[in-house]
Amino acid sequence: MEYTVNKLAKLAGVSTRTLRYYDECGLLSPTRASSNGYRIYGESEIDHLQQILFYRELGMPLNEIKKIMSAKDFDGTAALQSHLAALLAKQKQLDVLITNVKKTIRAAKGETNMNNEEKFKGFIQKLVDDNERQYGEEIRGKYGDAVVEGSNTKVKGMTKEQYARAERLSNEANETLRAAFEQGDPAGELAQKACEFHKQWLCCFWDQYNKEAHLGVTQMYVDDPRFTAYYDKIVVGCAAFLREAVAIYCK
Repeated sequence: MEYTVNKLAKLAGVSTRTLRYYDECGLLSPTRASSNGYRIYGESEIDHLQQILFYRELGMPLNEIKKIMSAKDFDGTAALQSHLAALLAKQKQLDVLITNVKKTIRAAKGETNMNNEEKFKGFIQKLVDDNERQYGEEIRGKYGDAVVEGSNTKVKGMTKEQYARAERLSNEANETLRAAFEQGDPAGELAQKACEFHKQWLCCFWDQYNKEAHLGVTQMYVDDPRFTAYYDKIVVGCAAFLREAVAIYCK
């Protein structure tokens, strides 16, 4: 069966503008154009759009989706299995949060007691699950399952105060890194202070610290576009700057 832009937009629950943009950026092109100039989409394009929308639902940017789906070894069935696993993980996160909200309501009514750690349990579990979904494969490949599982266990056991400290250290590391980048000296006092904050932040999640792992993490910030994009939001180019600063720090 074939669809025009309007019919496909209605079928998929997206706007015609979205479909035209997907065509313009090379993410989803129509099968052909009709004699009167209408874009025509076939079954293959419908399946392609479904995959795109699955990836979008998981929060993946369009440029990353295009890169994945245009790869020669792209496997649609394997991608669907991956989507299913991610959605089940998301469902698990929601179940934890729903349970947390229900208990909070009961506690507010005086029907049960709820300690501070329980209040944050759902959010910390979500942090672990999100990290696994986004970076689990790379991190497990680099450091091994035992290290990752140890880190996950440590995070899930965090108290409210420990979680707040990790957030504070992250902010301090980023703000100090921004100021150090403006100075332009990775060996300078500010840059080395940023490295110390970064080390302390890592230790909130790691069972133990070692220099090689610290260096490896900052190299990953440069090699992996997802991490680079995060640091580019602080200052464009500061992922590489942090790597240079940590290399000096670890000496």
